[in-house]
Amino acid sequence: MSKKYNGSCHCGAIQFSYEGEEITSGLRCNCSICARKGAMMSPEAIPVDALKIKANGEDLGLYQFDSRVAKHYFCRRCGIYTHNEMARKPGHCRVNLGCIEGLDTSNFEVKVFDGKNLL
Repeated sequence: MSKKYNGSCHCGAIQFSYEGEEITSGLRCNCSICARKGAMMSPEAIPVDALKIKANGEDLGLYQFDSRVAKHYFCRRCGIYTHNEMARKPGHCRVNLGCIEGLDTSNFEVKVFDGKNLL
């Protein structure tokens, strides 16, 4: 069953919404950037065209490294990472569960993706 989710960065300059599976668990990646961010991501890979982003162009920051395939988006005002486009599944993204309104992740089971040893 599909559920609608709304989220934003801390200051509200970046807002997003999408419909997806009910979120009952999270995902963490151990690659160099994700380990430093420490964010819990959505377990579902969301098609990029299903994620509706509302932001001014100057507020939405983009960080890429290494192969420059993955795209890590953040708010240039408050610094919060909101979502990323995936390297392993182009055309799909994951969102930062901490940005989703009304979602309490404190008791979620968390799976770890081994992005550090991907290649």
